[in-house]
Amino acid sequence: MFDSVIQILAGIFDLIQMMANHLPLPLVGVGGGVEAKEHVDLIPLLKFTAIFLTGIGVVFGLGLAYAAKRFSVKVDPRVDQVLDFVAHAHCGACGYAGCRQYAEAVVSDPAVSPSLCSPGGAASAEAIAKITGKEAGEMEPQFARVLCNGGENNSRRRFEYEGVKDCRAAVLVGGGDKACVYGCLGYGTCVASCVFGALSMGENGLPVVDITKCTGCKKCEQACPKRVIEVVPASKTVLVTCRSNDKGGDTKKNCDAGCIGCGICVKICPFDAPSVQKSLSVIDLSRCRVCGLCVAKCPTKAITEFLPLRPKASVLESCIGCQICVKVCPVDAPSGELKKMHLIDKDKCIGCGICTAKCHVQAIDGTFNAREVFAAAAEKKKKKADEAA
Repeated sequence: MFDSVIQILAGIFDLIQMMANHLPLPLVGVGGGVEAKEHVDLIPLLKFTAIFLTGIGVVFGLGLAYAAKRFSVKVDPRVDQVLDFVAHAHCGACGYAGCRQYAEAVVSDPAVSPSLCSPGGAASAEAIAKITGKEAGEMEPQFARVLCNGGENNSRRRFEYEGVKDCRAAVLVGGGDKACVYGCLGYGTCVASCVFGALSMGENGLPVVDITKCTGCKKCEQACPKRVIEVVPASKTVLVTCRSNDKGGDTKKNCDAGCIGCGICVKICPFDAPSVQKSLSVIDLSRCRVCGLCVAKCPTKAITEFLPLRPKASVLESCIGCQICVKVCPVDAPSGELKKMHLIDKDKCIGCGICTAKCHVQAIDGTFNAREVFAAAAEKKKKKADEAA
């Protein structure tokens, strides 16, 4: 093979030399007194060049092969298997830079949970758990919540913004055009960032979250320059939908629906969940039992309940008639004689869950199941849409 290549190259150069022999010989040197050579034998030169290049190629090839073997990174085949079941949204909700990084971590690190891919949901968690040999555990849905009620109908603007309709661009102009510098600007940056189509702009200029599509990926939370979108567990449905740290009077001037730090929620809550910090009510979600009493008592409606369906309490047969539920109920729904089974008036019950929490024999069923409640709400919404169509 090598000799054939040499012969072909030699034939080409012989042809070139034959053509050159029919040309007048050039004269070189000062005054043209010295003639150039009539013939140059290129075969030895070609052989040397070919051998040299072949040698260089072999040396570099062996070097690259050694480097590839010496510095190769072994990849666990389970990583690619895990990648088949993640959402590929690269949202960072799992705490890692991308889906591959999470797949590598969940395979190699026993401490990494297989349930961190919130966009993938429970099905993804179960599949990853099976591949890695871990326990998936119960995975509570998480939804994005808009923590601002200052829409176009109840808030004011400082000036007319005529720039790019993007919240991140608008915030560069003196913090935005809204009178409340903490509130949602309403230019839809969060809507554009959502890869699942779960966000849309409402008629009042605030984003609306469709919980049937939201995966809790946190892309909208990261995109919002005002930090008025927060992804929280589905069971935490009573939230302060305001971010203002202004004094109550200043907040009232800028927005009719802002928190004025009056502290009524602190006084009314039986679980000591709310507190006023920097003129803003803050609810400790670990203490909140979603009773909804603060929602009803808030004078500016700055506390919002996102619960689409509130479960009613019911008394179980294990009731001993201690009458604790009668004493703690804020709407007088339970009734009954001492040491006899009690009843709860469904029409009066507001589903606050206080009686369930206070009953020391756990004889009242009013447990809030986020998955069941939101599944029922989604089914109800779908049914309405089908009827409208």
